[in-house]
Amino acid sequence: MLIKNALVYREDFRFQRGFIQIKDGRIVKIGDEQEESMLQTAEAEEVIDAGGCHVIPGLIDMHFHGCMGADFCDGTEEAIRTLAEYELKAGVTAICPATLTLPTAELKHILTAGAEYRRKQKRKKESGEVLCEADLVGINMEGPFISRVKKGAQNGAYIIPADTETAEEFLRAGEGLVKVIGLATEENPGFEEYIAAVKDKVRVSLAHTNADYDTAMAAIRAGAGHAVHLFNAMPPFGHREPGTVGAVFDSPNVTAELICDGNHVHPAVVRSVFRILGDDRVVLISDSLRACGLGDGPIMLGGQEVIVSGTKAVLKDGGNLAGSVTDLAECLRIAVKEMGISLESAVRAATANPAQVLGISEEYGTLRVGKCGDAVLLDEDLRVKTVIKNGMMICDGTKELPNS
Repeated sequence: MLIKNALVYREDFRFQRGFIQIKDGRIVKIGDEQEESMLQTAEAEEVIDAGGCHVIPGLIDMHFHGCMGADFCDGTEEAIRTLAEYELKAGVTAICPATLTLPTAELKHILTAGAEYRRKQKRKKESGEVLCEADLVGINMEGPFISRVKKGAQNGAYIIPADTETAEEFLRAGEGLVKVIGLATEENPGFEEYIAAVKDKVRVSLAHTNADYDTAMAAIRAGAGHAVHLFNAMPPFGHREPGTVGAVFDSPNVTAELICDGNHVHPAVVRSVFRILGDDRVVLISDSLRACGLGDGPIMLGGQEVIVSGTKAVLKDGGNLAGSVTDLAECLRIAVKEMGISLESAVRAATANPAQVLGISEEYGTLRVGKCGDAVLLDEDLRVKTVIKNGMMICDGTKELPNS
């Protein structure tokens, strides 16, 4: 496959006009306009004229729950396949779904189901089968070691203290897929010992926490390196009480998720976060629910009823924001078109940065020779026009997913 006449997002996180060539599912050549004019293509090679389009790496959503009526916590092959197929069509070529706060036994079942699904994906790829779905590359455990005060839409009945043995059980059940586990430090005396015990096996995130600045800083010094949906389900950033947000701002090695659906974080705050953290530390996420792609109406989330209206989803009981109904590609578009973030920075935050957090940068996150042939073409309005997975066109904005 040859993608020509494109504005290609290069590894320096800038766009340059040129081309990408993909063969046997891998990127084999990337070049500029001058090289393109001299390029010889094989007679049978598929050529895509990307005139007017930006070509970016496949998006990576490292925190979302569901879409099209399915949730990762359904714990079934059918549910995961629904997520993987929908996300790929939306331009997300690698997924790291998030778990809810549920009973420990149920969480282990969900993790086991994810591990089995990943094994099947690998077997199918090795056999040469074409998969029209996003790669399952990780699991983000939002609970159950979180705060009852800042539980948000999580079910407080299943919150438990952080415990090394339980965390190890989760890691074993996920067979390497669990990449992030959340923690509310203030709810867990001895959190520094817990973090020290698990930080080399999984990334510890500050999640659904009411921790003040000093407590959050202590956790970061102990090895916590990530923050779940910054500002949401944590104390506000105040000029006298900077809280967890201030600790993240002050810690150059900490990355932070940001929901840019237009509801969760004000555009002015989004702009401030990019300025303070830099575009190398922000990770755009969707935090989408099973209602994503379905429209208005009631849905269930972890045993609680959620009401969806337009782009907003709130708990029926209490009215708390319950997640997003916007996919990651639309969050990226909103960040650029409505929030004033540069396209270069927004793309980095939705591709290279999550790949770095998840430890999958050798395969995903940037367009580089040798990496998997995943790419997305964005039209002039920054909407997904074409999705390419392993060098094969999956959709072109009008066609449905093949074999789905």
